[in-house]
Amino acid sequence: MTRNQEVEADPYAFALTTAHYALAPRAKSRAELHAHLKKRGVEDEVAVAVLDELELQGLLNDLEFAQIWSESRQRQKKLSKRSIAQELKFKGVSQDIIDEALDNIDDEDEYKMAYTLAERKFRSASHLEHDVIYRRVHGLLSRKGFSHSITGRIMRELLGSNDS
Repeated sequence: MTRNQEVEADPYAFALTTAHYALAPRAKSRAELHAHLKKRGVEDEVAVAVLDELELQGLLNDLEFAQIWSESRQRQKKLSKRSIAQELKFKGVSQDIIDEALDNIDDEDEYKMAYTLAERKFRSASHLEHDVIYRRVHGLLSRKGFSHSITGRIMRELLGSNDS
């Protein structure tokens, strides 16, 4: 039986199976899973019914997904709240859910993480010229999505401690 025949025979079962396989490697947002089902040729009303069923079963929850994603990205990639919010928005998570998930990240914890990251980079580049160290540490923090105020504060602290 070809895929087209399978979809025509029982589109709901095909969509549900496809959704289960898509959720196996990692959790996904509702919008991500909806796009995946559409790409596989599932009609919109069938996709919505499957997504509703998965939510009822507890297999699809945007808030839970956003919280897990933000914790993971902060812990493993050392990303700022701003970068994490951007990623979640790209994955189709609503702004209300993004705000709620990011409320768990304390501003002081974010600063400490950025400082630790910058300090590690600072130490590894300490043999270089002052301007080069500044560019490298500042660039790292910028790529990770930290604000100019956090980056500036850290740079003043690191470079101030180096002048002593």
